[in-house]
Amino acid sequence: MAVSLDEVDVRLLHELEVDAGRTNVDLARLVNLSPAATLNRVRRLKESGVIQRIGARLDTAAAGFSLQVYVTITLARQDEAAHRRFVAVVHETPQVIAADWVTGETDALLVIVAHDVAELQLVLSRLNTRGGAQRMITLLRLEELKPASPLPLRATSGHRGR
Repeated sequence: MAVSLDEVDVRLLHELEVDAGRTNVDLARLVNLSPAATLNRVRRLKESGVIQRIGARLDTAAAGFSLQVYVTITLARQDEAAHRRFVAVVHETPQVIAADWVTGETDALLVIVAHDVAELQLVLSRLNTRGGAQRMITLLRLEELKPASPLPLRATSGHRGR
């Protein structure tokens, strides 16, 4: 269920998405709240699940990963054991930096990084043999078209009851 957000929540979330490294005092100034009130809002947004985590966004190439690929996976079997096996392989493969179950012609969409083609080949082979992939389509990322952007949030309530 969606959490009710007021205008201050929306501004605070936007500022955190733009730069999560800001200090609490800087955030407070940007959203016109006291540092204590800002800290309480951030804590409440974390507890409600709106903020899942706060972290740094790394540049894959600068970190030494010259390849970033998107891989669509179709599993050979569609049973619970096959899904658990695939999930285990994805979770134990550090080169898989994001993965989602999808609907349509494929079962899963993965984002994989690798230092070189040999490393990528090992990851793909592992997904195929241990993960039970029947079909894999690999798409090489050439360059970023649009960076990850803040959510287009809007206030859903005029006043918070707390």
